[in-house]
Amino acid sequence: MERTKTIGLVGGVASGKSRVAQLLVDLGAGLLDADRTGHAVLADDPQVRNALRQRWGDDVIAADGRVDRAAVAHRVFGSGEEAAAERQFLEDLLHPRIRRRLEAEARAMAATGRPAVVLDAPLLLEAGWGPMCDVVLMVDASRKTRLARACARGWTESHFDQREAAQWPVVKKRGVADVVINNEGTEDELRDAVRQFWDRHVASR
Repeated sequence: MERTKTIGLVGGVASGKSRVAQLLVDLGAGLLDADRTGHAVLADDPQVRNALRQRWGDDVIAADGRVDRAAVAHRVFGSGEEAAAERQFLEDLLHPRIRRRLEAEARAMAATGRPAVVLDAPLLLEAGWGPMCDVVLMVDASRKTRLARACARGWTESHFDQREAAQWPVVKKRGVADVVINNEGTEDELRDAVRQFWDRHVASR
């Protein structure tokens, strides 16, 4: 039996990674959503909650006792050295826990016979998860296009720049990607590009 292939999905902020992930799911892939898993870790891991309280105090704990994600984001997203240090603390705390959960999900999906799983993780490369992947697929678009998409979601340019600063530069991601899909065009063009990727890297095994 063929081994389930892991597709690592990367790209700049608002490049269209989630849309590409859904197109891959439509073709038969299982989805490993690192953001969703990270939210689950924040919500239900008491060790994480206690570590955040010890680091930042009760201000990051909501009235219901859960971690206040907005309060955490306020501390870790920014361009200064202090924000970078706090972001590193959070990543060191969360990434190993998220990875264990994702690996367990991947094993469960492989057991069902999925031909591939797609790992959608904004910090996939930064977290050192590249070796988990058989192929790294980058969704690429210009800063102008990505900023317009982010603003359409209600973001400000400052918010966009803060999130972008927390990740590897786009050119660095492009340099390590095995395959790059351009997402400047139409939905049909994107769907065709994803289908071509699937046919070449998954279906043709």
